[in-house]
Amino acid sequence: MELRQLEYFSAICDELHFTRAADKLGITQPTLSHQIKALEDELGTPLFDRIGKRIALTQAGAVLKTHAAVVFGALRSAKDQLGELREGDRGTISVGTLPGELNHLAASQLVAFNRQFPNIKIKISAVENVAELVVNNELDAAITFMPVNDERLAALPLYEERFYLAVAPDHPLADAASVPFRDAERLPVIWFPQDHKCRQLIEATCKSSGIAMNPIIETNTIESIFSLVGSGAGVSILSKSLIQLYGSEKIRAIPIVDPVLRREVVIVHNREKFIGRPVKAFIALLQRFVEEKRIAEQGPFV
Repeated sequence: MELRQLEYFSAICDELHFTRAADKLGITQPTLSHQIKALEDELGTPLFDRIGKRIALTQAGAVLKTHAAVVFGALRSAKDQLGELREGDRGTISVGTLPGELNHLAASQLVAFNRQFPNIKIKISAVENVAELVVNNELDAAITFMPVNDERLAALPLYEERFYLAVAPDHPLADAASVPFRDAERLPVIWFPQDHKCRQLIEATCKSSGIAMNPIIETNTIESIFSLVGSGAGVSILSKSLIQLYGSEKIRAIPIVDPVLRREVVIVHNREKFIGRPVKAFIALLQRFVEEKRIAEQGPFV
């Protein structure tokens, strides 16, 4: 099996069309077909099902696609490491986050990073499947929540935080020292949509505590939540980092107890991938920012 054949195979996986893949590779369609046929003969199994002009991966093709991604990821990592040694601080780094306050946290460090590495391009992506993209070498690192159940990923602790009941400054609970979680059940709640990780964590606690919460408003716009809560339209359950980053002056934040809601935020990277100086520097910027803003909270969370 030749690396060139794997490149041809991957191009077809991307296009699912021999002619388009050949154009992308800059070769003729018969040449491409011949190389894939030779690869299939060597492996002793078809990699594509050919149905008229359409093609689809066979089970064997899907397996090879996964391993090819690992091979090309390792090659990119080697090139990155050699390039850094040869050229110094140049190139591109990509950082992923879960949508929401974690994306805002990463974006807040762009100016500082650019000052330190003016010749490095950095891309920040807010996506739900950040861990998967790091494993597939599509991201250099990502900010996400624990648990991270993949041995291929290394997790660096960033901070641990709790959740608060957010109310308007003139709300009857505004001066309360704490609020039992069950008391929030009877309040009009403004929440993120159900696919938001923050809400999923809270709903898991609701389920284990026998509590049912039915939001009166759902929105994925953080600014809208703060505006609605601040105007007295309802309350919300928000993390400390979200409150600090977006508008602690607009609302009152009351600690939730019985039980305390908490989460651990980490930075993950692929154990097998070379982590260059720019990525390490960006991680250090995040860690310093969290420390300076006192986002992390001290336990025990009881």
